[in-house]
Amino acid sequence: MARISPLVAVPPLAFAALAGMFLWGMGRDAPNELPSAMVGRDAPAVPQTTLPGKTQLTDEMLRQPGVKLVNFWASWCPPCRAEHPTLTDLAKRMPVYGVDLRDTDANALQFLAEDGDPYAAIATDPKGRTAIDWGVTAPPETFIVDGEGRILYRYAGPLVREDYTNRFLPELEKAMAAEE
Repeated sequence: MARISPLVAVPPLAFAALAGMFLWGMGRDAPNELPSAMVGRDAPAVPQTTLPGKTQLTDEMLRQPGVKLVNFWASWCPPCRAEHPTLTDLAKRMPVYGVDLRDTDANALQFLAEDGDPYAAIATDPKGRTAIDWGVTAPPETFIVDGEGRILYRYAGPLVREDYTNRFLPELEKAMAAEE
């Protein structure tokens, strides 16, 4: 009588494990959203460099009363250009601070001159070190920060269309209601 090798069970078990992992992933509340370890923590330090002629973003600004946004952006980033009108509108309601990521001063200034400057203050992060501290994976990313400098929400991607309306805006409204 031929004996069946135990290795025959490996492919079906591997398939079952993979299928279970996929089912678990699809059942999450927001399967496309990357979790952030920064939510609920104090905002990390910001660089003490800025673009020529712009107001320097400081750690103290992030701890001033009221909800504010911190947006990581770059002139070379097409999604950053797509979300720029949304940031301009938001800047009429609250402080929007920018961190220019891995960019040259000349390119960043040209971008702001062409499309307008929604930022109340800017820091520059030419080597991307601050982005790592904040957990930024790629620009654009926007953080909602409360009046004590705590990160309430992280949004990865451009603030446009349904994602902005359905995912970001409810979190912003919740943060603003909590500050009242």
